Amino acid sequence: MNWHDAALVFAGIIGSGVAVVHGILTQKLMVRPIEAAFLSDKRASAPTRRLVPLLLHFSTFSWFIGGLALIAAAIWFGPEARLVTGLLVGSQYLFGALANLWGTRSLHPGWMLYALALVLTGFGLS
Repeated sequence: MNWHDAALVFAGIIGSGVAVVHGILTQKLMVRPIEAAFLSDKRASAPTRRLVPLLLHFSTFSWFIGGLALIAAAIWFGPEARLVTGLLVGSQYLFGALANLWGTRSLHPGWMLYALALVLTGFGLS
């Protein structure tokens, strides 16, 4: 394994690790309060009550799978597949970093770690 492969693996570990923490915090700080509000508000339909938690966790799922894809790309994929995987996952991480930076407007581990994963992905693809 060379430095470029190691960078992709490390970017994948960062991405998947941040996704797990994101999922835990999303469940605790967003899904539970929203579910409690839905239970007290009978106007919310059953499909809405089922979909909102899933939509809140969609980014968590995407980032986690993206991290696993980067690790797999570093170990098993050929150059073309690595490039496509890196571009797709990198675009998700770029959006995550920018959205987190915009949302927090301060130093925050979320956008900093995704920015680091993005830089590592870029190095891994070079």
